[in-house]
Amino acid sequence: MDMSVSVAPEKQTVSAATKSDPARSPNASDLDEWLAKVDAMGELKRITAEVDPDLEAATITYLVGSEKSPALLFENIKGHPRHRALYNMIGCNLSRFCLMIGEEPVDHPLKAVQALQKKMGRTMKPKEVPAETAICNQNIVTGEAIDIRQFPAQRMWPLDGGLYLGTGDAVVTQCPETGRINVGTYRMMIKGPREIGVYTSPGKDATLDREKWWKLGKPMPIAAAYGIDPLLFLVAATSFPKTESEYEYYGGINGAPIELFRSDITGLPLPAGAEIILEGFVYPDETFAEGPFGEFTGYYGRPSGATPYMRVEKVRFRNNPTLTCALMADGPANEAGLFWAALRSAAIWADLQKLGVPGVQGVWSIPEAAGWGITVVSIKQMYPGHAPQVMALAAQCVGGAYFGKYVIVVDDDIDPTNVHQVLWAMATRSRPAQSIDILRETWSTFLDPSLNPPEIRPWGSKALINACMDYRHIKNFSKRTKLSKATYEQVVARWSELGFSGTPPVQTVFEDSAPGTKVE
Repeated sequence: MDMSVSVAPEKQTVSAATKSDPARSPNASDLDEWLAKVDAMGELKRITAEVDPDLEAATITYLVGSEKSPALLFENIKGHPRHRALYNMIGCNLSRFCLMIGEEPVDHPLKAVQALQKKMGRTMKPKEVPAETAICNQNIVTGEAIDIRQFPAQRMWPLDGGLYLGTGDAVVTQCPETGRINVGTYRMMIKGPREIGVYTSPGKDATLDREKWWKLGKPMPIAAAYGIDPLLFLVAATSFPKTESEYEYYGGINGAPIELFRSDITGLPLPAGAEIILEGFVYPDETFAEGPFGEFTGYYGRPSGATPYMRVEKVRFRNNPTLTCALMADGPANEAGLFWAALRSAAIWADLQKLGVPGVQGVWSIPEAAGWGITVVSIKQMYPGHAPQVMALAAQCVGGAYFGKYVIVVDDDIDPTNVHQVLWAMATRSRPAQSIDILRETWSTFLDPSLNPPEIRPWGSKALINACMDYRHIKNFSKRTKLSKATYEQVVARWSELGFSGTPPVQTVFEDSAPGTKVE
């Protein structure tokens, strides 16, 4: 689990006046405030029965995971009195995703993507606060008194290599050359009472920071925060430009600066609203056998291998803390599904706009396809070669280059978020011999189970599928069947009279020819 979607936003610095910044209650964390809003929405499920953190909590999350599943707050964790664990923070729930990015709920995923796209280019400087105001400093443990096993670390899948404290986390490192602060999301398996693994893939910011510290012959200072605001989880899982700090993008999306305090152990700026923070150092060439771990692909990641670990020097935690957990899984129970889909979609859409590509109606990465395995772009075709151009650029722009295997381009009468419509367009508009291109030796991930032997996994391939009408014959392409708008509206008005409950399906594509028009 080394989560990140690469984006290259056009940076816009905004002032803290964009959003009111009320003083935080001394007894409330950022997560407390978010959970209160989720509870008010009726989307928080409190589980008071005793639940084992070893497999049982994750199994419950997987079984209830669906598009409408609530956030799950386990309040009675076996072996860990006065501790809680939060699963399914966002899951595949669009309303909670909107809450995370500070937006009102929307009725269509593309509206959420557009809102995120606009906000991802904003930055706001953090606000430094006194350490004594940070809720995690209610309890501080140092030295030999530390035992991180006090927290309800989770084993999510039967073959996981150990108990993972870090899944829904924010890991803080610093570049020793520039001083740039990085916040990333990495899996962290407990090694011992004062030791915890930090798995980072090659090329990721924390890996680059670590290599620079080690080249200087020094250990890397590091901190890991849990019980965090889900928005901090979002920015930690996003690869912003390597010269920028995710803390600033948090403020830009939030509309108010993140509050940080300075560590007296590592010197790192730490989130004052986090409920649990571990601090320490990663020493040169100290590794242990970490993993495997059930990953976002729905498969176990690499077999147990040599992984650096943190020697924990200080533990900070609030009274009765909550551990944020992110289940990696196949299907809608995957915490990274909608999460990554929206991030990747916003990044690719923004890149296409910056490249000057016209006619883009929407971009969507299908959540059920491991969040970013399949991307669909809807366009209004405007010139010969338009669809192939969009395919190539969407596949290799900054936002789309990493891992994604399939890029599908459809016409503007197809909703890219509707898998049924996309498959219909592929079946009726693409011509396999002419409509599919393959890109080879592309940027992939060590976690892709389809690439074997594992040594070849940094390199992958992509299929580009043109599921648009053939532009050369678009004017006389067979007319598709469409509803009459007047009749549709008439039926919608009578929906309950006809004996149906709920709301009727939304339709946006209608027949614009007069009734009885001859079809060639």
